[in-house]
Amino acid sequence: MRKAILVPVLSLSLLGAGAAQAADHMSLSSPDIKNKGTIAMEQVFKGFGCTGENISPALSWEGAPKGTKSFALTVYDPDAPTGSGWWHWVMFNIPADVTSLPKNAGDPAANLAPAGSIQGRTDFGTTGYGGPCPPEGDKPHHYHFNIYALDIDKIDADQNASAAYIGYNIHFHILAEGHLLGMFGREKAKE
Repeated sequence: MRKAILVPVLSLSLLGAGAAQAADHMSLSSPDIKNKGTIAMEQVFKGFGCTGENISPALSWEGAPKGTKSFALTVYDPDAPTGSGWWHWVMFNIPADVTSLPKNAGDPAANLAPAGSIQGRTDFGTTGYGGPCPPEGDKPHHYHFNIYALDIDKIDADQNASAAYIGYNIHFHILAEGHLLGMFGREKAKE
């Protein structure tokens, strides 16, 4: 009796796993950051002891499935010594006909983000892009740039929403996603 129940349950589990993988095939790229490459000082945070320019990279994506109603973008560092990582950028309600962001779209004052999109609050406590700024002497951190094709037109939130709240809402509406990984570390200052 147990075998008869186990086989259909296992078959459904494998079917579900295959369906999830089939949806995950968008590409995300940047002329400013090569996948698994070192992030340039132009994209590094300016503050907290970091001396970058804090300019968000240009990004483009393709392969969104039929039924995509909007996109969301997140940049996350799981290596930050916080116990919960660090959110560097959150943009959501990006219209479905948009397939790229120009360099510096992460600066709300530059007005380069797509019309209708919203940039949420990062762990720096501000909206817009906040570049890498790991502690001196840490091994290079991993910065995960993720684009998500969503099955909803809008996430009901504003620029004051936390990245975790937006991430929670993204999670339940993903049709497909694309990833780009950048690396950055700072040497310990010589005394």
